[in-house]
Amino acid sequence: MSTVKISSALPDQVTLAAEIAQLRELDVSTLRARWRVVFRKDAPFHLPRHLLMRVLAYRLQADRLGELDAESQRLLDGSTSPEQASARVTEARKRQIRLRPGTVLAREWKGQMQRVAVMADGFAWNGTTYSSLSRIACVITGTRWNGPKFFGLRDKPAKGHPQ
Repeated sequence: MSTVKISSALPDQVTLAAEIAQLRELDVSTLRARWRVVFRKDAPFHLPRHLLMRVLAYRLQADRLGELDAESQRLLDGSTSPEQASARVTEARKRQIRLRPGTVLAREWKGQMQRVAVMADGFAWNGTTYSSLSRIACVITGTRWNGPKFFGLRDKPAKGHPQ
């Protein structure tokens, strides 16, 4: 017959916090020993103390409070390495359009021509200075927009090729 672990309806947050605080006080060898008990295998040799402590703290929390929900797990599974993320940011910066002060952007919206002047400290529209084009696009449309896309500064995907 299998055993069923029955826990209290509300996990004792104080006890959990105390256990995590105790982990912070342990040295590397003790954290590695704790890892062997919890995961039934040796900790990866390359993991530094702070990561050992954090993974063990997560495991304590997950055991008491439950694992991540499916949506959060999918989000993390789809994430990339820091190197790949850095390469994407670098590529996005290369594509970024530099606007010089004095440039005027125009867009027709619901039959009205909207003009925005690029200034050294932001963007001027209807006598008010805004810090971003997205804020202006939001004020014009009443919904959230990517400002550069709203004003036609972003590449449009080719037909039949979603971005």
